[in-house]
Amino acid sequence: MKKVMQTSEFYVAIVVLTLFLVIGSQSSAFFTITNLFDLIRSGIVPGIFVMCAMLVIISGGIDVSFPAIATFSMFCSTKILHSMHFDGPVLVAFLLSGLIGLCLGLINAVFISLFRLPTLIVTLGTSSMFSGFLLTFVGSSQISDLPKPLLTFSKEQIFKFTNDSGITVGLPVAVLVSLGVIALVALLLRYTMMGRGIYALGGDAVSAQRIGFSPIRIQFFIYGFVGLMAGVAGMIHTTMMRNSNPVDLLGTELLIIAAVVLGGTRITGGHGTVLGSLLGLLLVITIQNSLILLGIPSYWQRFVIGALILIGTGVAAYQVKRSIMRRKSIVS
Repeated sequence: MKKVMQTSEFYVAIVVLTLFLVIGSQSSAFFTITNLFDLIRSGIVPGIFVMCAMLVIISGGIDVSFPAIATFSMFCSTKILHSMHFDGPVLVAFLLSGLIGLCLGLINAVFISLFRLPTLIVTLGTSSMFSGFLLTFVGSSQISDLPKPLLTFSKEQIFKFTNDSGITVGLPVAVLVSLGVIALVALLLRYTMMGRGIYALGGDAVSAQRIGFSPIRIQFFIYGFVGLMAGVAGMIHTTMMRNSNPVDLLGTELLIIAAVVLGGTRITGGHGTVLGSLLGLLLVITIQNSLILLGIPSYWQRFVIGALILIGTGVAAYQVKRSIMRRKSIVS
């Protein structure tokens, strides 16, 4: 119990629980099934993005290109399938979008691992390149007439009910895809040699190479995997919105990185958990969706999230400093 109370996840969970109680005490609508489903739906695509950002940050990098990759992948895939009058399995749409995302992610990997350029600089550049190329050469108008398989998928629910107002609400099947990605990342980090390599690379790249890990191979895997998952997330977004917009999702990277950092992932790399990142995302989504229930203007969201980032980063830095001082005292 003492170890649990010393983790970042514990403090984030306390903040989330406190926020839930405060909002719930002021607004009876907060604890309704309708609002709960709204929170879950709001986290389907960001949940995948959080996994992408977390992997990169644990490895010692910062990726801001995943929203651009998701947008590029989903729009190109939708346009290709729309021009073909596609009427086959919806899995083809996800595979195509994921494949495009994989290729774009590998472009990041080439510049980062082979040319040894800073991750933030590379992904800032490729993010602008991908979005600019998309708007210039592929299209700048949204596609509202989606292929039939995508529309059918968007209407499928794993659970739905009608509330007292006569409004039918439910959870889309896409939530299962998001849960699958989260489970996959959790298993990857906990039970595979690649997961250990990702932590080792973020902790100390030189030491990781000395004990047998290949930084180039790990970085190619990370950015390729992130691109693949971003492509899948983009297609999920398209089905949920029932249109494909070439400027959707752009600009969401800072909130996603904020959620990961709030969840206890160290911005310097080498430490982070799936549970902590999900708690950080829940905190950000709750602030975004529920502060309005308290009568707080929406533009205060950014202030609150920014303050939480500073506090969360400060607490994490203090914990690292305290652990280092403790080790020095033991050695001496």
